[in-house]
Amino acid sequence: MEKQRRRRMLITVGLPVLVLVAVAAGVLLYLRSARWESTDNAQIDGYIYPVTSRVSGYVQRVMVNDNQFVQAGTVLVQLDPTDYEVAVATARATMANQEANSVGTSLGIPLTSVNTSSQLSSARADVDNARAGLAVAQEQFAGAQASLREVEANDLKAQDDVERYRPLASKDEIPQQQFSQAVAGQKATAAAVEAARASAAAAEQAVTQARARLAEAQASLTYAETRLQQISVQQSRADAAHAQVQQAAATLQQAQLNLQYATIVAPVSGIVGQRSVQPGQYLSAGQQLLSIVPLDAHNIWVTANFKETQLKEMRPGQPAKISVDTYGREYDGHVESIAAATGSRYSLLPPENATGNYVKVVQRIPVKILFARGQDLEHLLRPGMSVEPAVKIR
Repeated sequence: MEKQRRRRMLITVGLPVLVLVAVAAGVLLYLRSARWESTDNAQIDGYIYPVTSRVSGYVQRVMVNDNQFVQAGTVLVQLDPTDYEVAVATARATMANQEANSVGTSLGIPLTSVNTSSQLSSARADVDNARAGLAVAQEQFAGAQASLREVEANDLKAQDDVERYRPLASKDEIPQQQFSQAVAGQKATAAAVEAARASAAAAEQAVTQARARLAEAQASLTYAETRLQQISVQQSRADAAHAQVQQAAATLQQAQLNLQYATIVAPVSGIVGQRSVQPGQYLSAGQQLLSIVPLDAHNIWVTANFKETQLKEMRPGQPAKISVDTYGREYDGHVESIAAATGSRYSLLPPENATGNYVKVVQRIPVKILFARGQDLEHLLRPGMSVEPAVKIR
């Protein structure tokens, strides 16, 4: 009887207590579900950096293995640099040759310009002098012709006097001395005519020579003026030589870059994965060798695919709790952004809803959640791990 009484008391007291506990738990769960939105369709994402070869060549050494941590700038793969060293030496020699050619071409321009300027000034002065000499010669020739005409007129008058005095002298109508003087005067004028003719001929020859000198001076001036065009041609050659120097410099720079690219280094700090390169292998430019996964907090995040019905009150900046399945541990974070489209719209073949048998399906929209800094100092989190995030919306 005593046992039955105790059992009834336990049932009478315990049952209400259990009901109250259940109600309290239900209320707590309701309040939590009303304040938090969670999903199990989520995983850790992160950047994966593919390491490729920028030049072709044979692999000499591979310095890393899969799952090895490397710092940014660490040498990963060394290609045979011999061909690229030869290319650098050849490009450097070509550049030196082009520079010497450019210097030699450029140095001749000032000298040619000075000589041409001097020749041009001298030729113009010679033309002016020749023109002045021609004018003087023509003036002297004109004077000689005038003198010749005057002397010829005097000679004709003297001849007339002699012919007129001759019959008179034979008849003794005029003194014999007067006739003799007329004959002597005619001989003198005849000699003066010969002298004037010689002087006119010499003056004419001087004019011819002056014209020849003027023509020669004009030809020299024309040649000196063509030297200006030769300077332009020489300047064009100098410009072409300078352009060839720039081209050789670009070729040398590219050869040096190719030699530098033969040493492949890590672009970021992280863990090596997907290594496919081996010593002795021939690589083509652009061929992928391995991948590097950085594990810093700012390089990993959570992509949580929430139902569209869960996003009514979700906003960037809201706090979140992230439970990682691998470690059974909870991390703090916050909503960084909400995707601009549903996950299905980013798929290779987006769904086509313009059909007669359309069935409405709740869509999921990716939400990016960032981890709070300083929580993963051991770098335990890996891209691809499954997580269950919960976002506090109230």
